[in-house]
Amino acid sequence: MLAAESVLLRRIQTVYVDGPSSSGGGSGPALRRLEAELLGRGHVLSAELHTALGSLGSEELAVAHARLVGLVDDLLGSDRVHIPLFRRFPRTVPRDTEALYVDRVFAFLLQQPDHPCVLCGEARTVFPVSPCAHLVCRLCWDGSEYAGCPVCHRRIDANDPFLRPVRAVGAAKAPLPGPLRLLRLGTDRAADAGAVVDSLLARRTPLSPQDRDDLLTLLPLTPAGRGLLPQEIPVRETKAMVLGALIREAPDGLPVRKLLTERLTTATDVLRLLAVLSDGDAALVTLSPFTSLPRPLRRELLAVLDALPTPYLVEDVLRHPTAWKRAAEVLHPFERQARHPRAALAFAVLRGTPVDPGTAFGAALLETAAAHPDAVRVDNGRVDDGRVDDGRVDDGRVDRVRLRPATWAGRLEQAVAEGDAGRAAALAGERPGELVRRLDVLLRLHTCDTLVPELEKALLRGLPKVGPGPLLSALGALRVRTEDRTGRRRVFFPRGEVTRALSVPERRAPLSTRLVTAAVTLLEAELLRRFAAGKPYELSVLDADLADLTVPFTERSTAKALVAVPRGSTQTLPEGAVLRLFLHWTEPQGNRTDLDLSVAFFDAEWKFTGLCDYTNLTHGPGAAVHSGDLTSAPAPQGATEYVDLDLARLAARGDVYAVPLVFSFNNVPFEELPDAFAGFMALPAQGPRDASYDPRTVRQRFDLAGESRVCLPMVVDLGRRRMLWTDTHLTSTGGFQSIGSHGGGQLATVARDLWEQFGSGSRTTLWDLALWRAAARSPEVAVVCREPEPALLRYRRRPDEDAAAFADRVSSLEDAEERRPHPDPGAAAAELAAGTRVFLATVHGSIAPARASGTYYRLFPGAGDASESLNRVTAGDLVAELGSGL
Repeated sequence: MLAAESVLLRRIQTVYVDGPSSSGGGSGPALRRLEAELLGRGHVLSAELHTALGSLGSEELAVAHARLVGLVDDLLGSDRVHIPLFRRFPRTVPRDTEALYVDRVFAFLLQQPDHPCVLCGEARTVFPVSPCAHLVCRLCWDGSEYAGCPVCHRRIDANDPFLRPVRAVGAAKAPLPGPLRLLRLGTDRAADAGAVVDSLLARRTPLSPQDRDDLLTLLPLTPAGRGLLPQEIPVRETKAMVLGALIREAPDGLPVRKLLTERLTTATDVLRLLAVLSDGDAALVTLSPFTSLPRPLRRELLAVLDALPTPYLVEDVLRHPTAWKRAAEVLHPFERQARHPRAALAFAVLRGTPVDPGTAFGAALLETAAAHPDAVRVDNGRVDDGRVDDGRVDDGRVDRVRLRPATWAGRLEQAVAEGDAGRAAALAGERPGELVRRLDVLLRLHTCDTLVPELEKALLRGLPKVGPGPLLSALGALRVRTEDRTGRRRVFFPRGEVTRALSVPERRAPLSTRLVTAAVTLLEAELLRRFAAGKPYELSVLDADLADLTVPFTERSTAKALVAVPRGSTQTLPEGAVLRLFLHWTEPQGNRTDLDLSVAFFDAEWKFTGLCDYTNLTHGPGAAVHSGDLTSAPAPQGATEYVDLDLARLAARGDVYAVPLVFSFNNVPFEELPDAFAGFMALPAQGPRDASYDPRTVRQRFDLAGESRVCLPMVVDLGRRRMLWTDTHLTSTGGFQSIGSHGGGQLATVARDLWEQFGSGSRTTLWDLALWRAAARSPEVAVVCREPEPALLRYRRRPDEDAAAFADRVSSLEDAEERRPHPDPGAAAAELAAGTRVFLATVHGSIAPARASGTYYRLFPGAGDASESLNRVTAGDLVAELGSGL
């Protein structure tokens, strides 16, 4: 139940109060202490939650206090012990890293037991430390400063005499300014869990790892956890996860046969379910061994395969040949071939099984193949396998045939290779999803500036059937195809357990403007049509800064994060003169693990200007400071590293870009660590800084996970104080574990390619998405602009203006019916939206219209969260809405 409460706290900021109420009213001071602790962590109580907690007896309130603070601390990462190597960081970090290294090497190589110190010459001051047993001089190395061994930087036992007492790290301080998150009172866990689960099941894009975990955590509390699933679960990976959880738990009365027959509609659905039941990956990105199945379940799955249309069955099996060959060892498709002839046929094609027409088995397969010429063709050549046939040995050649696939994909590739635009478009139109994914290829076949009739017809007929993810991706990529980018780089994000970036030179010639405009017009018209089907609003209020946020993509491999910033988004860094990067990890028992936090710096031309890491603890005079390199992280404390970046000083010395990197120095994958996360804080310009981990200053926290050893979370533009959220992993063979020795060259290439790719406009943004939604459903749109001067722009749809023209006019940020300069345009927008049914989409949740109802999207928390009548949605929910009615 605690896990479910943690999920609901993070997702909908809801808290549940259990326990009998007290009539004594003696919990005032205790409640104020709870409020103070939560305020120090950036959370405040709603009036209803305050009343509910105040009604508890003293013992019940103490229990609620511990549970609530624990949940918030876990969310922010402040429940861990954060003590860096230099305990009084940043004041006492040595400025000369090389001199420190020489002293460490001398002490390691030359120091002997019972001998004077090799550094200072004093006797009887050298003792071993535990557990590494290195000989350390108590005069040369300050035990009140270090949290690890000064020689090897491994953690030291807390009771080792070398560790002298020091003023407490992280002592209580006045709360620092920052965003506040409102905590609401929840009254029904099951209902709230059901709403979250229904929202996740309705998504039309793959779930992130965080969403997948949340879904499985909350599922048992909901009707879906008892088998009462919604009519449709659009994403097949999600469907496989839910079915796998139900089959494992097998709640009473679960109709397994009915579920499998109705829900598994492709062969790949069956394969995904097999992977889930074997504790594998529903996305089929990584393959794991399949576990044996109960015979009844095996027969049901074969029956599902056999009932599928044969052409689709054969093609689906060939899409994942290795996985299906492993699955065949579990399913035994040839065991009762007469019961499942089409399933047996598909596996015979997959395996290239030689078929002997003289046997009953072979004859039955050939008969099934003959009934499906659109899926299979028979290769009548004799097969040389050197086998014995009916007891007669010949020259090794026997009369056997093979079954070959006849696939749609092969016909399409042939049409593309021959340059036949019309035939290729007609074939692609048979499968609308593939039509949109291959749209760029189809347009490159055109020899004129107008769409060939076959492609225009295929788009008009097929677009209403395409999922929102491919539709939005195609639109973003097409809009920039009129630019000549030859010689620059293209960046791809292949499917994987973690997101990796692959870049290649751009060799495609630009497409004609008329051709691109025609295709883009059709795509945008389809998006507007879908949004128009929803309930209208009186007003839409949009934040122009949404243009900096990309529509989420490759969500299945996004990091679990405090703030779900879509990959490729740029954001202004939070207020504060110093950006503190942090890293915390705990190593597996018996496996010493050394993670490192490093930052490389580059100028405007991406030339390497320096670094701040374990080899160079300071960069510039106070511009960047590293807290020291801890080389082990035993439980329960683990290990913490910081890097403080003074953005103004870095920009003044000529550094333009900062590229943080987290890597596993001794090559232990992140997924093997019981606890590993990183992030950044915004520290104030004034006042002393210490080594404490202040949860109120945490602006982003993300988990390190997956089969990865190197993570590049973001790229920082120091002069403009802008951050590009990359959430990308790099290979551990590219030299990224030693940035200094490689001069940052390879890292510069990767970071520059990502910066240029996401700045090219090839991704659809949340501004685009919110604008289309607003233009399709609102007669008036108000836009909050902060540059070049703060103003509120008001647009009203004109009588002769359709939704597309209205969206274009608003997008231009020109020709508004009213332009109202205002020092705080968000406040002006809140006043305008008061009491209306509104669609509100903003980056920061600071716009709080009184008495308004409707829909509310925001990335960062704010005053708008207090509204009980606005339905808050995520970016994924806005995308999912485009799939309604498909």
